[in-house]
Amino acid sequence: MSGDKFPVDVDAIRELAELLDETGLTEIELEDSGRRLRVARGSVTVAAAPMAAPAAPAHFDSASATSEAAESSHPGAVKSPMVGTAYLCPEPGAAPYVKSGGSVTEGDTVLIIEAMKVMNPIRAPRSGTISRVMIENGGPVEFGQVLMVID
Repeated sequence: MSGDKFPVDVDAIRELAELLDETGLTEIELEDSGRRLRVARGSVTVAAAPMAAPAAPAHFDSASATSEAAESSHPGAVKSPMVGTAYLCPEPGAAPYVKSGGSVTEGDTVLIIEAMKVMNPIRAPRSGTISRVMIENGGPVEFGQVLMVID
């Protein structure tokens, strides 16, 4: 570019910020013609930027933090590919897709994440036994959060 400023559509940013509030999402990212706009709670950026680590909860427990860190690096960790609401059952009152101690085959649906009114099936990345389910049915999940571990 010849010294031109990057054009910013302030109204679009406001609309995206309102959408964050309405949906409870923590961030929205749009890409158009090779330019990206990401609006996240607490910040607005116009280029991809690394996310800050979340603050430790008030009830921080170093033992559980160590356990969560170990599970995060576990090769069978199933991590959330998006922000949304996790459902362990296909519908209210139905049996869960998987339970701790149950076996799963690679490609099986292990839960659903609802994001922007779309139900996204999350599939097992490998076959094995579910050693730990780390979320609650109907609870919020963040991008990269460990949902369960498959041994």
